[in-house]
Amino acid sequence: MYNPTNALILVDIQNDFLPGGALAVPHGDEVISVANQLIPHFELVVATQDWHPREHASFASNHPGQEIGNVITVEGLDQIMWPVHCVQNTPGAEFADDLNTDRVSHIFKKGTDPHFDSYSGFFDNGHHTATGLSDFLKAKHVQRVFVLGLATDYCVKFTVLDALQLGFETVLIEDGCRGVNLNEGDVAAAIATMRQHGAEVRQTAQVLQPAS
Repeated sequence: MYNPTNALILVDIQNDFLPGGALAVPHGDEVISVANQLIPHFELVVATQDWHPREHASFASNHPGQEIGNVITVEGLDQIMWPVHCVQNTPGAEFADDLNTDRVSHIFKKGTDPHFDSYSGFFDNGHHTATGLSDFLKAKHVQRVFVLGLATDYCVKFTVLDALQLGFETVLIEDGCRGVNLNEGDVAAAIATMRQHGAEVRQTAQVLQPAS
């Protein structure tokens, strides 16, 4: 597994996405032990971090009359209305306490533009601005990325799809992800979409299995 052309991407393992958080992903805390198990097996580990200004356009409270779960148009893009979450410099935006961040070499903050949401760790949703993750990985000669975190049907999905589009071999670590499932079947559909676009889907045990 320890291969300099591989990188592990930890997607948004932050307090607000854990049970008790502002935008809790069901069983979201279960990804922490998977991440901690895998981190020592990668030479390069990076993390993405939702990092919203308080006036962010994705927050329902910033749109009078809108409720959480509604879909509106913002800057020409469909935007789901979310509760206020992962606000810059608040405890909810911090990484989970139990997550081993000692070997995270770089953190890529996203969702910092108040006008655009940013599910992917590579770009905002309109692909107006890059986070720098792609350039960083390419500078390190990374060819294959392994992705886990929160949430399967949003930030993980779009990080995987962008990684594929950018030319990285991409592995989804399925048991290292949990989903919002705002609509029944969203997680299954997200995994199917990632597969259709070329992602390999593995479980942790498969990732750790020595090459024969």
